[in-house]
Amino acid sequence: MPTDTDHTHFGYQSIPSDLKTERVASVFRSVAHRYDVMNDLMSFGLHRLWKRLAVAQCEVRPKDWILDLAGGTGDLSSHFAKQIGTEGKVVLADINEAMLQKGRTRLLNQGITQSIVFIQANAESIPFQNNSFDRIAIAFGLRNVTHKEQALQEMARVLKPGGKLLILEFSELRSETLSALYNTYSFSVLPKLGKWICQDADSYRYLAESIRMHPNQEALKTMMQAAGFERVEYQNLHAGIVAIHTGYKF
Repeated sequence: MPTDTDHTHFGYQSIPSDLKTERVASVFRSVAHRYDVMNDLMSFGLHRLWKRLAVAQCEVRPKDWILDLAGGTGDLSSHFAKQIGTEGKVVLADINEAMLQKGRTRLLNQGITQSIVFIQANAESIPFQNNSFDRIAIAFGLRNVTHKEQALQEMARVLKPGGKLLILEFSELRSETLSALYNTYSFSVLPKLGKWICQDADSYRYLAESIRMHPNQEALKTMMQAAGFERVEYQNLHAGIVAIHTGYKF
């Protein structure tokens, strides 16, 4: 278990672990109002494709109970809610109140009301009983979690036997040439976009740094296996800029 005196990274900074949650919260409170616009701009719209591929790999069935963890503005939940029928349920959970409110407003405006529940929750302490969900998805959220191992253990706890976990996250590029271009874009262009669109360059500098500090494909696979997941696999998208990891609880 983590202690009050351990340290973790916040981007390239080393900070006490008990400060990270609030530091990350401050980032997302700052950018929530323009979060979706920035996603389109900084990924050239590719995040929509990545999320559609992730939804397809979740293999959602009617009547499924789905946890969209760190679900933010509800991109995945919107798709899930259309797949589960009248007897299923989607729980959109996010630790950040500003992002959660943005997602709630967005989905309610789409007419998605009966099949969805919104809850503010920390991935390290998921407020549900053991074996509650058929599917868990976390998209672009795991890298912001302070104690990733603990969060993965929590996901395994609340997933039903036979259930599937999907993690969509930025990862490690497999091309040195592309990596050099990507680094230039990440550290030169992204902060300027953040300043222009959100009046906040620092939050998008943190985004670029947090991607580099996140475990790469093989490391995350090993972490999932250590948390008890089986048949763990990953698929690189766009040369590894993003990867989809999946695993099952048996």
